[in-house]
Amino acid sequence: MERVFNADTTKYLGKTVKLQGWAQTIRSHGKIIFIDLRDISGLSQIVVTPQNEKAYSQAQKIRPEWVICLEGTVKERPQGMINPKLETGKVEIEAEKIEILSEAKTLPFSIEEDGYEIGEEKRLKYRYLDLRRGRLRKNLIARQRVTAFMREFLQKEGFIEIETPLLTKSTPEGARDFLVPSRLYPGKFYALPQSPQQYKQLLMVAGIERYFQIARALRDEDTRGDRQAEHTQLDIEMSFVEQNDVMSLLENLISEMMKKLYPNKKTIVPWPIINYQDSIKKYGTDKPDIRENKNDPDEIAFAWIVNFPSFELDKQTGEIQPVHHMFVQPQKESVSFLDKEPLKMVSTQYDWVCNGYELASGSIRITDPVLQMKVFKLLGMDESDAKGKFGHLLEAFEYGVPPHGGIAPGIDRLMMILQNEPNIREVIAFPKTGDSRDPMMDTPSLVTEEQLKELSIKISKKKKGKS
Repeated sequence: MERVFNADTTKYLGKTVKLQGWAQTIRSHGKIIFIDLRDISGLSQIVVTPQNEKAYSQAQKIRPEWVICLEGTVKERPQGMINPKLETGKVEIEAEKIEILSEAKTLPFSIEEDGYEIGEEKRLKYRYLDLRRGRLRKNLIARQRVTAFMREFLQKEGFIEIETPLLTKSTPEGARDFLVPSRLYPGKFYALPQSPQQYKQLLMVAGIERYFQIARALRDEDTRGDRQAEHTQLDIEMSFVEQNDVMSLLENLISEMMKKLYPNKKTIVPWPIINYQDSIKKYGTDKPDIRENKNDPDEIAFAWIVNFPSFELDKQTGEIQPVHHMFVQPQKESVSFLDKEPLKMVSTQYDWVCNGYELASGSIRITDPVLQMKVFKLLGMDESDAKGKFGHLLEAFEYGVPPHGGIAPGIDRLMMILQNEPNIREVIAFPKTGDSRDPMMDTPSLVTEEQLKELSIKISKKKKGKS
């Protein structure tokens, strides 16, 4: 007999079905035993009576979270026992056979509640148990539906999904790289990508024209409560476009997604377009929360922020740095400021914001290698250094490069907002703590001396100071 998922049992009224899953709760009412059986699709109520001696004997042994397999007849629940909160609330399964597949120790915490009250360290140490709770399961299913919608929408728009390398070159892109030592080339390193930025621009040179990827971005950043060392973004790049083309594409994608997957959310279409300086003056930030009622969890206020400055001064060092990144095309009328007054330059950057969060930054890219070299020099690189780090990109631009631009919405943060969660860890299957540790896998961790020797690496130990 083939297995039936709990959510489908209503289709088998009067028939025998085979179910498998976890015993979430076990209750006795007189001599009758009730088991709430959980699988990925939801819950089913199992009824075990003494008339089925073998099944009853097995049911008496079962404890919470044991994994079981059973066969039984799907019946209508008696009037007064219907549970309208459950998809299967009108039926129950009268067990005839029960097999215990796996026993379970007592869980370190309850999984029947939301779990917000449990400490992060414990939840992440036992994340495989934490994920059994219904709230997190719903979050992961919702996330899958969102990414599936994104894929389908972009494919219909003529985009090609392409994977880019995870082992790449260390280049200055605004954050620290995670470095990967090369065994075959001692002393040399790969870097994990902070984003697929350079690869997607090279795909435009390659004539792909419309690229997307559900991409992993890895950045060795300082610890912060709502930041992850790795995150997921919808990476998009388009050729022969201007700023409004990219903005319209994303706005259409998200608006259609909201209609289909989140019809109960209140949104405004078209999204307001706010000038950067106006946003700073009115809201004191470039990621404003423009909701009319900030206490309404179903109000989603998307907006665009445009006309960003190209460069700003680092508050600590006083050095000039890009507001977005060093590949952003300045607006045509402000290119002349580059040589003498770069802080007056206005870029083609456009940010997508929502409810006080930045969800994406995008821009039209520099395609003139002479202009790109000027930007590199402005940021402190001489020509030799720039060619050493970005020679592949500069050379590619000499072989016919189309005008292009893109955007990369953060999927983790978007899902956090859509699912009304307090932080992104609630919508990621296996997140790390705020200080970038994984208590479950105990990472980062030490490696053996043999591994280090094979990679030609020595760990220098800090000298203890004199007392």
